[in-house]
Amino acid sequence: MSNDELDIEFQDAVNRVNAHTEPFPADVLLKLYAYYKRATNDYGKPRSKKPIINAFKTNALFQTENITEDEAKQEYINLVTNYFLYRK
Repeated sequence: MSNDELDIEFQDAVNRVNAHTEPFPADVLLKLYAYYKRATNDYGKPRSKKPIINAFKTNALFQTENITEDEAKQEYINLVTNYFLYRK
């Protein structure tokens, strides 16, 4: 898959997540968060008002520290695809 194709699929997956109106399970949400942050090269601190949520987000980011941006995009796409596939 070319970089352009990966970027298009990633953006489609992001749009699908953003359009989803039901809450995601916490474990899925944390993975989505971490893969998105890694894929977009956004390493800013988590900004929740609750310290425990920031701790979970930081831990999720640490778990993705050894993957590339492209790998994170692919993992995000896979997670979204599998989540919606098994929800039917």
